[in-house]
Amino acid sequence: MTSPVWHPFTQHGLDEPIPVVTHSEGAALFTADGRRIIDAISSWWVTTHGHRHPRIVAAIQAQAAVLDQIIFAGWTHEPAETLAQRLVAMMPAPLAHVFFSDSGSTSVEVALKMALGYWLNRGEPRHRILTLDHGYHGDTVGGMSVGARGVYNQAYTPLLFDVGALPFPAGHGQNTLDALEAACRERPAALIVEPLVLGAGGMLFYPPDLLAAMRNICAAAGVLFIADEVMTGWGRTGTLLACDQAGVVPDILCLSKGLTGGAIPLAVTMATPEIFEAHRSTDKAKMLFHSSSYTANPIACAAAVANLDIWRDEPVLERIRTLGDRQRLRMAALRDVHNPRVFGTIAACEIGAGDGDYLATIGPALAAHFRERDLLVRPMGNTVYVMPPYCIDTGDLDAIYLGIAAAAERFRAR
Repeated sequence: MTSPVWHPFTQHGLDEPIPVVTHSEGAALFTADGRRIIDAISSWWVTTHGHRHPRIVAAIQAQAAVLDQIIFAGWTHEPAETLAQRLVAMMPAPLAHVFFSDSGSTSVEVALKMALGYWLNRGEPRHRILTLDHGYHGDTVGGMSVGARGVYNQAYTPLLFDVGALPFPAGHGQNTLDALEAACRERPAALIVEPLVLGAGGMLFYPPDLLAAMRNICAAAGVLFIADEVMTGWGRTGTLLACDQAGVVPDILCLSKGLTGGAIPLAVTMATPEIFEAHRSTDKAKMLFHSSSYTANPIACAAAVANLDIWRDEPVLERIRTLGDRQRLRMAALRDVHNPRVFGTIAACEIGAGDGDYLATIGPALAAHFRERDLLVRPMGNTVYVMPPYCIDTGDLDAIYLGIAAAAERFRAR
């Protein structure tokens, strides 16, 4: 019987197989037909410590037995309060306020609304948002608007608002900095960036000094700086936040994916006291008008608290450094690939001809190649990347890179 499920980012007309996953453990997924699949991309970049980490599973089970859901508008609960306090203690000052939502896309929507509300409530309405070319910030309307225009969102162009797009840093990045300085003279509301790594844009890397320079230009011009660390946060670039490597503290910070260790959806948007106070008033019209039914779901918050416990009690950064070193060695040993690169625990390269185009014809063939080898690798066009859970062992990592080497050999002629 044909499944009624409409899958995300899936062209059902290609009739590609859709495996049924029955259970997971560590860095592996297990399918109904008895296969063990190595999760090379952390199930879309979310699973940090490994699937079904015992401490996170236990926290979810315990919380579900006590309080499963409660409206968060005007009510609160212990898991949310604990999580917020510990996030403020863990993240750089002065990010002192935590707004909960449900996904990376919604954390970005909240950040944009915070920025616009900040300027409106100060009596200085600003509306323009600056972005980086090739950026990606989610698939809600605001997230698409501040992301790169192209195949991802061309059908929805009438819905999108205009933004100021800055060139992606090339060479020393002076082109980006010059464009940012010019744009800031027009008094925009905010700049939103993916710090150090543009994920869906093709795993494009740029150095910390350019991130710091962009932050300094915004600070000097009085333009809010939004760091979208939905993908780069929680250790993916080698530090807790990518911003840490540049000594940058944003005005607004977006976190999701690894916030719960990847076990259950949750997101936060953190802001400075200045952003919060601009919305704090006896006038209800100045509040931040955003919520969802499942804001700060207690079960999700309990999972996030368990994730923070793991970061506190286990050698997570040591695992991240080890994984990064292993990826660098394996990526350096590959042949017949283009632009091999590693940043923290993220490794990427291009295979065959092409420039990373998402719709490159090689993409489905590469995906089939990795499926045949029991690897969950999801190429973006001819860009192949590896972003595994931090617990992955050397045998599974070797299998991933053997699969990439075989793909490079197989598709070299193309």
